[in-house]
Amino acid sequence: MSITKIYKVGRRMLLLLPLFLLTGCGIYGTFRSPQYEITDDAFGAVDKTDSLSTGDLRWQEFFSDPHLAALIDSALCNNVDLTTARLKVEEAQAMLRSSRLAYLPSVDFSASAVHNGSWEVQLPVNASWELDLFGSLRNAKRGKLAALLASEAYTRAVQSQLIATVASTYYTLLALDAQRNVYDETERSWRQNVEVTRRLMEAGRYNAASLAQTEANYYSIRNNLVEIDRQIRQTENQLCSLLGWTPHTIERGTLDGWSSPEQLSVGIPLRVLGRRPDVQQAEQKLAEAFYATNQARGAFYPSITLSGSYDLRHTLSEAVGSLLQPIFQRGTLQANLRVAKAQEEQAEIAFKQAVVDAGIEVNDALIDIESAQAKAGNYACQIERLQTAVKSTQLLMQHGSTTCLEVLTAQQTLLEAQIGAITNRLSEISGGGITLYQALGGGAE
Repeated sequence: MSITKIYKVGRRMLLLLPLFLLTGCGIYGTFRSPQYEITDDAFGAVDKTDSLSTGDLRWQEFFSDPHLAALIDSALCNNVDLTTARLKVEEAQAMLRSSRLAYLPSVDFSASAVHNGSWEVQLPVNASWELDLFGSLRNAKRGKLAALLASEAYTRAVQSQLIATVASTYYTLLALDAQRNVYDETERSWRQNVEVTRRLMEAGRYNAASLAQTEANYYSIRNNLVEIDRQIRQTENQLCSLLGWTPHTIERGTLDGWSSPEQLSVGIPLRVLGRRPDVQQAEQKLAEAFYATNQARGAFYPSITLSGSYDLRHTLSEAVGSLLQPIFQRGTLQANLRVAKAQEEQAEIAFKQAVVDAGIEVNDALIDIESAQAKAGNYACQIERLQTAVKSTQLLMQHGSTTCLEVLTAQQTLLEAQIGAITNRLSEISGGGITLYQALGGGAE
């Protein structure tokens, strides 16, 4: 093709640029977060009049146990998952910086040396600058920014989960300590019961079968002590893993030391959901998909690059080729656009589901707290009555007014109630208080 023909074709294509600019308005759109009416009732039928939320508290304010605070501090410094998430943020920051540099001209140096009797060194400089007429660079930059914000939100989500996991594991350990105290006290009581039964058998008031049954129960409680010690050591190892420590004993307080804010408030759903890191991450993933769709649309339009070359024939050929290239790739470009739209729709569905799941988590935590608090009073009354029953049956047995089986039954029922009360207390702390705090966005600051 002669230079004259190239010039004419290039001129005609350049005249079409205003038309391209008018028809490409959709590729300049800015992402807007979708709003769902469901956010008004996201937490279900709960009191939402208080604008303040328990999740607004810093974790140092919510968790008052100094031993737990020290463990959380160590986890935030040493945990592998959180460190990895922070490194991913650094990757996203580098990608964003790279996309911003795309606005600047690119300059290439290609040094060469020629020997013609003497050495001649040549240092040609090639410069090019892509004009962002159709938003390709702009959408790429905004997409990278959304990816960075998603990475930062993910890091906050990992941090929130880590704090909740450390706290839950810590109070699980305290609950095991409390259970061990119960088993230890029960072991002493049942050992005494064995001695009483042996003396009564020697006095002819009980037979060997009664003593054997009492001894069997005693060895059962001994096994419970061995098992609870195993669980304590393994729970300590779980904490050490979260903190990046080698196995060793964890310094800790007692289960009775738990204290939560006097009043737990959920706050306004829309505000709470907006500060949850997992919801923020899902929103930024949707924004990233939105700008990817814009880029796919923009690919239908030509790209214009200014070159520092002085070869007019070469410059016009590049311009015409750039303008005509989308026409010959239309099938591929359409497929890419369909893929981008499908991925954007998937991201929108994921965002909507994240909002729904976040509200359900809050509601579940409130149900756990309400249930545990309702059962706590019943357990206290049950244990009080059973302690009375155990003392009464033991006295009756010594005076021959009841059987050994009734004493064993009363003791076993008391043990089950005591363990049940501790488990219920742990449910109130971990399944209710800690989970609610995390569900309200706590620990993500």
